[in-house]
Amino acid sequence: MAKGLFIVVSAPSGTGKSSICQRFMQACPEIKFSVSYTSRPPRPNEVNGKDYYFISREEFQVRIDQGEFVEWVENYGNLYGSSRKTMDGFLQNGQDLLLDIEPRGARKVKQTFKGGVYVFVLPPSRLELLNRLEGRGCETDEDIQSRFEQAESELKEVSWYDYVIFNKDLETAVNQLISIYVAQKCKRSRLQDEIKQVICETPIPKAKCSGIGKLNNPAKRRV
Repeated sequence: MAKGLFIVVSAPSGTGKSSICQRFMQACPEIKFSVSYTSRPPRPNEVNGKDYYFISREEFQVRIDQGEFVEWVENYGNLYGSSRKTMDGFLQNGQDLLLDIEPRGARKVKQTFKGGVYVFVLPPSRLELLNRLEGRGCETDEDIQSRFEQAESELKEVSWYDYVIFNKDLETAVNQLISIYVAQKCKRSRLQDEIKQVICETPIPKAKCSGIGKLNNPAKRRV
C-alpha cells in the first residue's frame, strides 16, 4: 500500500487560510483533516474533535512530556499541537492528510516526516491583511496590533515553502490548492507501483495484437 500524502498549509493570522482549507476539504473529501490540540477555550460554533481537541493547559503539558506531539507551539498565550500517532497512523494506512498549522510547527513537521507538500497563503497586501484583522470585530486594538506584528514576521517564512497562494479571491485560492493536490497525486515518484504493474504485466498474445492492429488500420476498414 502506498503511503499517504500530506499537505501542510500555513499563513499569517487573518489571511483566510481556514476558509480555504474548509472549502478544499469539501471539494476533496478523500483527504482527512489533522485535528490539532489546543489549550485555549473554544470559540462560538467551534466543535470539540472537529475544529480542535480542547484540553487543559495541564493536560497539554503532560502530552508534551510524553512526546505525543510531532509539533507544538505557544501562540498568543495558548498551546497548539499535532498528534504524532494520529498523523503517522493515517499516512501508514495510505490516507492523505491536510494540516492547518503555523510556520514554526510546519518546520518541525518537515524535520520529522519526509515527502510532505508545503503551501503558504499570502494576503493581496499587508494593508489588506490589517483590514481583515480589524474587520473581525472580536479583538481589542492591542490584540490586532500583536497579531499584525507576528504576521509581518511570519511572512518571511514563505521562502522555504513549496507553493504560494495569494488569497485575493476565495474561489480562486481554493482551486489553486486543489490543483496542487491533484498534481502531487500524479507525480511519477508516487506512482511507481502502478507504473511497474502496467509495464511488467502479462504480454498480450500476438494473435490479439494482430487483430487490434487490423481494426485500427484505416485501410482494412469497410466503406
